[in-house]
Amino acid sequence: MTRRYDAVLFDLLTGLLDSWTLWNKVAGDEASGRRWRAVYLKRTYAAGAYRPYEALVAEAAREAGLGAGLADVLAARYGELRPWSGVAAALAPLADAGVKLGIVTNCSEALGRVAASCVGVRFDVVLTAERAGFYKPDPHPYRLAVTELGAATDRCLFVAGSAYDLIGASRVGLGVWWHDRIGMEKPADAPEPLRHTRGLEELAGFVLG
Repeated sequence: MTRRYDAVLFDLLTGLLDSWTLWNKVAGDEASGRRWRAVYLKRTYAAGAYRPYEALVAEAAREAGLGAGLADVLAARYGELRPWSGVAAALAPLADAGVKLGIVTNCSEALGRVAASCVGVRFDVVLTAERAGFYKPDPHPYRLAVTELGAATDRCLFVAGSAYDLIGASRVGLGVWWHDRIGMEKPADAPEPLRHTRGLEELAGFVLG
């Protein structure tokens, strides 16, 4: 039986990792962490061309009333990031079947590598905003990741964590599975994903057909 996709790209910091808990811990409580993260997301997705990721995080912390120094604390604790439950089990059958796996993340090169290593899965490509020169949902990061995987766009699935990836990935022709672990609000102009789930238990079956 022919499988549906030859490659799968993932959002990293929400799609695979529970980065939200770490942000909340660094901020001091969940309400402060969510406020900081909301400002950061707004700034990052409006950035377009790459600016230093750590600077955007610091600016967001300052705007959220938390102090720019928290960005350095967050960066120092990136190694504490942990995957959502079930992530390794969901990705293992894909790797075993020879499906290429990649990451497209709005992150610096240094922090992106640290975060990717926390997933516990080997990826063929880890594409950061810094290396692409642009932040998602600009098309450049998605397209470059597909090229580096050596996959055809229509044979590559994108697993979104952030709702904004629904817009960016769809615009370059990628089918999108939305792994909505934290329950984000879908932007009004975002297209519907192929699948919208709170877990990845059915991902392998969907990809392998």
